[in-house]
Amino acid sequence: MFRALDITTSLLTSIGRAGSGAGIAKLGARPEQMLEIYEFEACPFCRKVREALTILDLKVKVLPCPKGGERYRTALIERGGKAMFPYLVDPNTGVEMYESDDIVRYLFNQYGDGTVPMMLRMGPLTDITSVLAGLPRGTRGSRVTPSKAPAQPLELASYEASPFCRIVREKLSSLELPYILYNVGNGSPSRDAFVKRSGKMMVPWLSDPNTGSEMFESADIVKYLVDEYAL
Repeated sequence: MFRALDITTSLLTSIGRAGSGAGIAKLGARPEQMLEIYEFEACPFCRKVREALTILDLKVKVLPCPKGGERYRTALIERGGKAMFPYLVDPNTGVEMYESDDIVRYLFNQYGDGTVPMMLRMGPLTDITSVLAGLPRGTRGSRVTPSKAPAQPLELASYEASPFCRIVREKLSSLELPYILYNVGNGSPSRDAFVKRSGKMMVPWLSDPNTGSEMFESADIVKYLVDEYAL
């Protein structure tokens, strides 16, 4: 019963954003170096940026900053001056910035064709729908759970609108586990490489270079993360 409710509430979040972040749009230049983002899963402003990352088929290093966490929140304050999320770092251009709308525009100008999709350019209405969409999930992914830090970032194949991927990202966020996010939304040119590596087109898919573990299925991944990293 709990599992069914978990999936249903996650699905409602995707529906609340009209499936934004399910597939890709026209892509532009590809970054040579991986982008980094400081964020946490329950943040509605971070959700907008993650949708953009899926739509633009961008790989990014995610540094989770849940409330009460110190692993990356402290690093962000030292770097940017304040604990405000999301925060983008693009080593390809030297650009670093706060403010979700600014980040979204930057990403589409730099790595798309300059056109921001409707669901991400409605100003306050975009913010309102993102806030409302997150209500079914409550505070999942927003508050820290004590954990041990991995020596290397984990890897997650995902796309923003997937309700199953969201469940895994929430756990990664609350445990403050850094991970490389491989976006493989509908139409993604990255899917072929992903299938060659994983064996099939199914997400979420987690790879942990610290243990050699690889797995599908959100429930199995969440259990693994808790067993391996929670204190």
